Amino acid sequence: MVPPECGDIIRPMPEHLPRVWPVSFEGVSKSFDGAAAVSELDLRLPPGELFGLIGPNGAGKTTTIKMAVGLVRPSRGRVMICGYDAQGEGREARRQLGYVPDTAALYDRLTGSEMLQLAADLHGVPLELRRRREQALVEAFNLGPDLGQLVLSYSRGMRQKLAICAALLHDPQVIFLDEPTVGLDPSGARELKLLLRGLCRSGRTVFLSTHALEVAAALCDRVGIFHRGQLAALGTVAELESRWRPGGASGSALEDAFMAVTGAPEGEPAELVAALRA
Repeated sequence: MVPPECGDIIRPMPEHLPRVWPVSFEGVSKSFDGAAAVSELDLRLPPGELFGLIGPNGAGKTTTIKMAVGLVRPSRGRVMICGYDAQGEGREARRQLGYVPDTAALYDRLTGSEMLQLAADLHGVPLELRRRREQALVEAFNLGPDLGQLVLSYSRGMRQKLAICAALLHDPQVIFLDEPTVGLDPSGARELKLLLRGLCRSGRTVFLSTHALEVAAALCDRVGIFHRGQLAALGTVAELESRWRPGGASGSALEDAFMAVTGAPEGEPAELVAALRA
């Protein structure tokens, strides 16, 4: 059930939508200057799933998201968004999705309110619906007092909140977020988590990448571990725990699976490993 206070943000999915995978990676690969960034990715996300992609720096997580939102063209394979090819039918695919990059792409010389107006205009959101959704989103992230200020004056956390609001204004069916909690204070991170879970309960699909293993463990229905451009592990946290958690290991189950799949650098001091676990 959608909480009453979120009714203007989270709405039931329209029943006329085609019964297709909201997100489908079909044999997707991407190389840069002959070096493989992503290799033969096959992955499908059902409606209502909150999927988390984790992996070391340079594993290919951001490249994967950029291919899904149409910013990077796959070398092979294709990405389908709600039945539309992200490259061949880019305009239709982009209407179905919202995207929040790891560094918020905002216009510094606009006010927060003008930035949201621009986002709504780009997606053709009707004025009355725009007002209702903007009010609900702004209240959820406590941005109201700052909407009249130039984005140039915003902190990183405020920029992140504004980018999330802009990405959700047109009521997308699929939401991609690259490191969404970076820069958010605890209150903002909590509001985002509640909002994402509410979106998934209403039938939307969320794909996020994160370095915060505790976020993925607490929030995601399934988790994929990316390593050297490949999806090395996939499943629920419980499934990953049952497969990879060593007997008597300390730390979280997802951390154990992550370390087992990606491995620690050779020769790393035991003291450093202990410090990182703490």
